[in-house]
Amino acid sequence: MWRYLVGAGAALALAGAGMMAFGGQTTQRALLPPAPAAAPVGEQDVDVQTLPDRVPAASAKTREERRFGRYDKDRDGAITRDEYLAQRRKAYAKLDTNGDGRLSFDEWAIKATTKFGGADRDKSGAMSATEFATTAVKRKPRARVNCPPVQAAPAEEEG
Repeated sequence: MWRYLVGAGAALALAGAGMMAFGGQTTQRALLPPAPAAAPVGEQDVDVQTLPDRVPAASAKTREERRFGRYDKDRDGAITRDEYLAQRRKAYAKLDTNGDGRLSFDEWAIKATTKFGGADRDKSGAMSATEFATTAVKRKPRARVNCPPVQAAPAEEEG
């Protein structure tokens, strides 16, 4: 019988603690300063800048839309043959080492041979797993956006 009494007392104590924790008044601090009162039309000050009611959403461009934008150099909404082949011409020019406009097998294979030679550190003619890992394509890191730090709201004076 005493177990029931202890259980009921514990349940009442838990309910009381919950009421004290969640039943009290909480104070909220505003993260943004209040917007100034709207002036009547014609009396608005041009120099006053107010914060928007909502934070603007980031552009939802997909990976393919960004890729399309990189190829569309004249920004006319269409990729011409010349725009499409420009990237390939640059890559081809890098491989055409003698500049004759023709790509021989040796010119084509020189990049792979150079990459293999650089990765084969011990010059054994074979790459270990560690050496092979160095041949992975290194992507450029995305540019970081420097956002200003969030400023804390001034503390309210208690009196």
